[in-house]
Amino acid sequence: MTKTPTNYARQFERVALLLVWALTIALFTFLIPNNFLNWGNFSIMFASYAPAALLALAIIIPLTAGDYDLSVGATLTLSASTIGVLNVWQQMPIGWVLVIVLLMGLGIGLFHSLFIIYFRVPSLVVTLGSTSLMSGVVQLITNSSTIGGIDNSLIMAAVGYRLFGIPYAFYYALAAALVMWYIFDFMPLGRKLLFVGRGREVARLNGISVNKVRVGALCMSAVLASAAGILYAGVLGSADPYSGLNYLLPAFAAAFLGATTIQPGRFNPWGTIVAVYFLATGITGLSMLGIPLWVTNVFNGGALILAVTISQITRGREASDIG
Repeated sequence: MTKTPTNYARQFERVALLLVWALTIALFTFLIPNNFLNWGNFSIMFASYAPAALLALAIIIPLTAGDYDLSVGATLTLSASTIGVLNVWQQMPIGWVLVIVLLMGLGIGLFHSLFIIYFRVPSLVVTLGSTSLMSGVVQLITNSSTIGGIDNSLIMAAVGYRLFGIPYAFYYALAAALVMWYIFDFMPLGRKLLFVGRGREVARLNGISVNKVRVGALCMSAVLASAAGILYAGVLGSADPYSGLNYLLPAFAAAFLGATTIQPGRFNPWGTIVAVYFLATGITGLSMLGIPLWVTNVFNGGALILAVTISQITRGREASDIG
């Protein structure tokens, strides 16, 4: 079967972001030849952006089902801060603390589901409100201060052990992406998420329990965001009540940018991982060039707008092709 120019364009679209990422690496290698392209730099980048990768993966679960979760950054911060308060200040064993944090994430997901599914409040409103709510709680329980001295076993599990010179934190994000890819592509649950996101009434008429799927998506998003908070605390070795929120914008940009690659037109975990580290490469390179801090915000904001625009164009074309 002969490939048409359109087919070649589609195949190129699948790898376009990977090519742009390679060009970005080449550009910064040329501009910063002695510092940028070395394994130590990339090892640090892979580990430090692992929480952002988990956060971006958390975002695409409800997005696939047609809901937004703007609270993942606050959930990450609350989870990391809870680890600091319980483990450092209350001297609670780290194992029990991690269980509590993950259960707290489940509770946050159920809280969101109550208002979004059963009271029919738009997900943007609920999760934006809970972001402010959780941010206030974080400031209350931490006295607005950074908590250091987190159990060394968590730090070692995140960045102390390495494989091929890269801390385990990166591989946790890869493992999460692998599990999500399997669920999205090979399990009935993944197909149900996709059907619900593309048309809830059609999904309901086909026998899918739309509300249960949406509740599950919101709960898994919050639990994964809590796991990102655990990883964040392990990478930093402390609980910062503010900086976790800085991951929200890049994570959303990566979620939408990831929908333009690997499987264009769909939120997909591998595209999301690629997008996270493409953005991380850009931010790292700009920082090493000594660019002012405000440029990072401009870069993230511009990336989000561009990513959403390209994603909408791609999704619209896929929908018209199906139709």
